[in-house]
Amino acid sequence: MPRPLRHCAAALLVSVSEGRIGDEEEIAITIEGSPIPVAWRLSFLTYARATLALTLLVILWGAFVRATGSGAGCGDHWPLCDGQVLPRPNSVEMAIEFTHRVTSGVALAAVAWMLVWSRRAFPSGHAVRLGAGLSMFFMVTEALVGAGLVLLRLVADNVSIARAVWMVAHLVNTFWLVGALTLTVHWAAGGGAIRTRGRGGALLVATFAPAAILVVSMSGAVTALGDTIFPGTAIDDAARGTLGATAQLLAQLRVWHPWLAIFGTMVAVAGALGAQRWRVRPGVRRWAGVLVALYVAQIAVGVVNILLRGPVWLQLVHLAVADAVWMSAVLLAASLLAHEPAAGGR
Repeated sequence: MPRPLRHCAAALLVSVSEGRIGDEEEIAITIEGSPIPVAWRLSFLTYARATLALTLLVILWGAFVRATGSGAGCGDHWPLCDGQVLPRPNSVEMAIEFTHRVTSGVALAAVAWMLVWSRRAFPSGHAVRLGAGLSMFFMVTEALVGAGLVLLRLVADNVSIARAVWMVAHLVNTFWLVGALTLTVHWAAGGGAIRTRGRGGALLVATFAPAAILVVSMSGAVTALGDTIFPGTAIDDAARGTLGATAQLLAQLRVWHPWLAIFGTMVAVAGALGAQRWRVRPGVRRWAGVLVALYVAQIAVGVVNILLRGPVWLQLVHLAVADAVWMSAVLLAASLLAHEPAAGGR
């Protein structure tokens, strides 16, 4: 892994582990008016971080399922695998897909318990409740999208526009899920609740980076699909139209991704710099710097991915950095739109 990427990823992980996904104030000031002990709230914060980490691992394993063509490993059965609750895997693809389904179920249960816990540990109207509720909603829709891919057989070697559309929808829902979980951790750590009323300028600045990242990642989902269906030099045959019109269209769409990534970098950097100028506070400055550094690292990983024609391991690294970039953008927006006034802020 490139050295800048290691440093940025380490900074993000340290921020999570040390509770710096949140504002600088002590967590105690955000939990007044509730009989629940502070220790239980801190335990919730630890649990929320673990749930976020687990979900990220499940997402990466899901990408491994797609990259290895194992999506049809359990046949067109869902939620059963090959019509069984506990199948005996008769292929590597079945083992990979079944593992993904089991870990997805564990993540679903973890988010469900986080929702229950949030309603007991935080008072009505607290932002953590909102974050946990959104996390549960997007976890359910994530499962439904995954089920749709299997039941409609939009997996393995399926070459269709419908599959590309579903992959984009899957990516968007995954990002919303990661964003909701990230905000839950942020608010549980003491981050101020988001306020948008009367914040037109700040709201516009705060949406720059997330919007750019979302568009770039959507095109990246199509590119990753092309790398999976047409590995190695097969992508060249697809681009020439020798594998059919649909294959040619999917291959040609890959050309747009690098250009969108460059444009997205400019927009994200502009948004980060604009956020620093709009509101001067430690959280904004920290996440703006992390976002820019991670985005530059992501571009570097993308270039190597193209040169190496998308090996599976590098696709997973590319997705992991994309998740980190998205989390940084969400935290930057949350810090910029936090309700608490900051000295010198606007």
